[in-house]
Amino acid sequence: MDALERYIHDLSAPEEELLRELDRETHRRMVAPRMLSGHIQGRLLEMLVRMIRPRRVLEIGTFTGYSALSMAAGLDAGAELHTIEVDDELEELAQSFFDRSVHGAKIRLHIGSALEIAPQLGGRFDLVFIDGDKREYPDYYRMLMGDGGTQPLVGSGSFLVADNILWSGKVVQPVARGDRHTQALLEFNRMVVEDSRTENVIVPLRDGLNLIRIK
Repeated sequence: MDALERYIHDLSAPEEELLRELDRETHRRMVAPRMLSGHIQGRLLEMLVRMIRPRRVLEIGTFTGYSALSMAAGLDAGAELHTIEVDDELEELAQSFFDRSVHGAKIRLHIGSALEIAPQLGGRFDLVFIDGDKREYPDYYRMLMGDGGTQPLVGSGSFLVADNILWSGKVVQPVARGDRHTQALLEFNRMVVEDSRTENVIVPLRDGLNLIRIK
């Protein structure tokens, strides 16, 4: 961690002890621990939840549960967060930390494909955090917006937050043949900015966040 990054961490609200433990456990047990949202992004997600005050939150891509716990900490009483993870091997670890958290009762963990599960949850979501399979980002967007004749899962005033939108800078480099991840992210970013139903801003925090508001 360089001096500027250390300054940001030191002058931001501290990380909760349970989240710090989850960070350590993720780095100890996971092959790709950098997928974890981490302290600063977690605090940003919590702050966004406190500002938006959503009643229903959808997360696509749970991983070990750090971002879900961060958002749940900002939820009002009675609000709920549905988080979907495709890898069933992560269920036990994430759920164990949800069970230990004072905010865990607000979280519902679903295992399987977000494209199959999310439409079955019914109703509208006020906030969606997209951090699943990058190759499926355009499909997530179409699903959420109700394109293709499906029932939309978001509406006027809803917010979407898409993670890893800069993909380690690959979005501004020549795309290698067969690089479906970068191609999908480029398509997603174009879909958003060209959609008259939305307004957005890309924030270069960590690997990039696309903050999107449905008009």
